[in-house]
Amino acid sequence: MAEAMAPATRELSLQQALNLALSELLAEDPKVLVFGEDVGALGGVFRVTDGLAAKHGSERVFDTPLAESSILGLAIGLAMAGFRPVPEVQFDGFAYPAMSQIVTQLGRMHYRSRGALRMPVTLRVPSFGGIRAPENHGESLEAVFAHVPGLKVACPADPQQAYTLLKAAVRSDDPVIFMEPKSRYWQKGAVVTESADWAGARVARVGRHLTLVAWGAMVARCLQVAELATEDGVDVEVVDLRWLKPIDTESLAASVGKTRRAVVVHEAPLTAGLGAEVAQRITERCFGTLRAPVERVTGFDVPYPSGDLEDEYIPSIDRILFGIQRVLEYRRG
Repeated sequence: MAEAMAPATRELSLQQALNLALSELLAEDPKVLVFGEDVGALGGVFRVTDGLAAKHGSERVFDTPLAESSILGLAIGLAMAGFRPVPEVQFDGFAYPAMSQIVTQLGRMHYRSRGALRMPVTLRVPSFGGIRAPENHGESLEAVFAHVPGLKVACPADPQQAYTLLKAAVRSDDPVIFMEPKSRYWQKGAVVTESADWAGARVARVGRHLTLVAWGAMVARCLQVAELATEDGVDVEVVDLRWLKPIDTESLAASVGKTRRAVVVHEAPLTAGLGAEVAQRITERCFGTLRAPVERVTGFDVPYPSGDLEDEYIPSIDRILFGIQRVLEYRRG
C-alpha cells in the first residue's frame, strides 16, 4: 500500500498566508468577492491582496470609493443576492463610519428575516497597534464587535492561524469580523495548507503553574513572557483564544482547571474590555479550584495613542510579568 502523502507545508509570513487563503477561496468559489480601498491594483496597503486582481480578474477583486459605510452596504447587498463577500476596511479605526451597517444590518439581517437571509460576509479589519501609525490607524475594537448579537469575531496570532481561520470564516454562512494583527503581518512561520484545526481556542504553550490568555499580537508577547518566566521556575501555559466570539469556554476551563491561576492580556482599554468576559467565564467554571482572582493586563482607559506612546500603552513584557507575580503571590485574607 502506498504511503499517505504528508500535508503540504510552506514558510510564509502572516500577510502571505492571508493572500494564499484568499487566492484559494477565490479559485474554489465563484461567489467569493474581495473588495475595499486600494485592494485591487495596489494589492492593499499591507499587500494582503497583492496579485489577486491580476490572477482572478478585476470583477472579483476590485477597489471601492473611500467610504466605509458604502463598502459594508455593498457587502450586505451582495450577500443578500447570494454572493460571499470579503470586504476590507483599510485600518481598524476606519470601521467607525460603518458601525451602523455592521450593527443594524450585518449582525441582524438573519434574525430580522427569520432565517430567510444568510450573511456570509467576512469583514477583514487590520487591527491593533505596534506600527507607530497616526490616530485612528491603531485601535482594539474586539469588545465592540463581540458585543453585537449575530456577529462572530476571529483573530489570528500567527501565519498558520491566519490561513486556517480566514478560510473557515469565509466558508461560514455567518458574518465574521476578521481582526488581523497588523504588527504581525511580516512574522514568518510554517503553514500546513491542508490544516483543518480552526475551531475554538488552542494551547500555544503547555505549562503547569499559570495560564496566560491572549489573542492577536499579544500571543507572541505572552510566549516571550513564558520563556522568561522559566528563569524563575514558573511554568506558564499560553492559550490563544483565536475566536473572540464565540469564546471557547471549555478550553479555557480545561487549562485554568489544571494551572489554577490565570492572567488575561489584551491591548484594548481595561474597562468593559473582552478580558472581563474571559475572566468571568473562567471564574464561573473554575471558582472552586482558582488559587487567586483572575488578573487582567491591558491597555489604559484612554484613546489608543499614536507614535512612540504606543510603547507605554501596549502591555509590555514587564507589565505581564508583574501580573503573573501578583497572581502567584496572592494570599487569601
